[in-house]
This record gives sequence, C-alpha cells and structure tokens, in this order.
Amino acid sequence: MLTSSSPGLKQQHRAIWAAGRYADVAELVGDVPPAHLLSLADVHPAQPVLDVATGTGNVALLAAGLGAEVTGLDLVADLLDVARSRDDGRIAWIEGDAEALPFADASFDRVFSVFGVQFAPRHQVVADELARVCRPGGTIGLVNWTPEGLIGRMFKILGKYMPTPPAFASPPPLWGSEEHQRSLFAAYDVSLSFERGMNSFVFPSVEEYMTFFEERYGPTIKAKARLSADGTWDTCRAELRALYEELNLASDGSLHIDAEYLVTIGRVG
Repeated sequence: MLTSSSPGLKQQHRAIWAAGRYADVAELVGDVPPAHLLSLADVHPAQPVLDVATGTGNVALLAAGLGAEVTGLDLVADLLDVARSRDDGRIAWIEGDAEALPFADASFDRVFSVFGVQFAPRHQVVADELARVCRPGGTIGLVNWTPEGLIGRMFKILGKYMPTPPAFASPPPLWGSEEHQRSLFAAYDVSLSFERGMNSFVFPSVEEYMTFFEERYGPTIKAKARLSADGTWDTCRAELRALYEELNLASDGSLHIDAEYLVTIGRVG
C-alpha cells in the first residue's frame, strides 16, 4: 500500500506490501475503521469517489455499496487482484502511486485513504495530491494509526533497529498527528476535523498475534529477515513482546489490544 519518490524505492515498497498475506491483515481492520470514516463522510449515490492506497478494497467496496462511482488505486498489483476478486464489477481498480495520482485536478467529490497514504514517504507530496484531485465542496477522508497507539509504537520500535530511511521520508505514524496534518494542508482551503477510534485485535495469545504478523504483514516480514541476518531480531522481538503485553487488556492468557487510529475529515472550500 505504499508509494515512493524514486524507482528503486518504489520497487522496495512494492515488495514490502506484496510480501506475506496482507489480505489476512486487511480483514482485521476491515470493519470498524472504514465504517467510522464513511459515517462521517456523507457519501451519496453517483458521487465520484477515489480510494487511495486501497489495498484489498475495504473502503472502496463500502463506498460502492452506497452507490458511489468508485475508483480504487494502489501501488501493488497483487493487492488489486484481491480487491477485484471481492468486487462484482462496480469499481475501477487502477495501479498507481499516491505521490503522483493519475487523475486530472478536481476529479472526485470524495478522496479517501484508510491506513494507506501514511506509508508513502513524502507526506507533503501526498497531501498536495489529495487536495489537487478533490473538487471544491468535496471531502478528503483519512484514517491513520496514531503515533501513541499500538501501531505507531510498534513502528517506533522497528525503526530503532532498521536502517535510517532517506532524508525525504517521514515516519508513517506522523499522519496520525493532528498537528502534522494541519501543517500538510495549511496551504489549502481545507477545513479539518478529527475523531479518534479503536480497532480491536483479538488473538488466543500474544505469541499467536506476533506470529500472525511475522508471517503475513510485509513490514514485519522484511524487518525480521533483515534483523535476523544481523543478529538483532531476538532483541527487537523481545521489545515488541513487552509492548504487546503492556497494552494487552486480556487477563486470561489471550490477547486483546485496542489500537488507536485518527479519522480526519477535510472539507474543501
């Protein structure tokens, strides 16, 4: 679900999200966050809607169910194949980059992304593109993991062990900061409002939760492979386990963590 600013990095990002079985992970976030966004976004039949970094199409499919004319865009062809398999032909699925959207200015009434654009490296470039393709009077609707929530803290731990990213790349959890988003859209006539929500992850145990992501989630798969090669994976994994145990709400040996996300509604003037 990533984009990039150079062919080499683009290929690397494509490989990250094509690794494992992201479709399984997408099922864990396919209900509450997309429904939360659409409850605030006022989607109407026949409206042109764009879902950026659509992944397996969770948001696009819900919007199409409301009668909208939906386009789902993603960098990873394999994820689009999964999205198409879930669709009955109502949605246009396009391979493309969120940092260079292949659409004319003011093409859509609603421009959405759920756990998608925050993984593009150049945040300002993405914000510029979202604002560019949204019509005056339209809405930009986003859902992003917060820096202080489960996923933001997970990425912070992984970042301690992984190589320093390029200077132009911003950390994904920054998109979950209200202050950061206000700065990204400051140059545009976009009125921003925010709500927070929780997505629950429930597994039989902490170990099964960890194994699930180590086998299916591209960023974790790639981190494990790299850190195993340099001998630091066990230390990183222990730190991740400590985080999950700290946040675990279950007391019976199972795992229940509520992961915080930020919903952004941007009304375009």
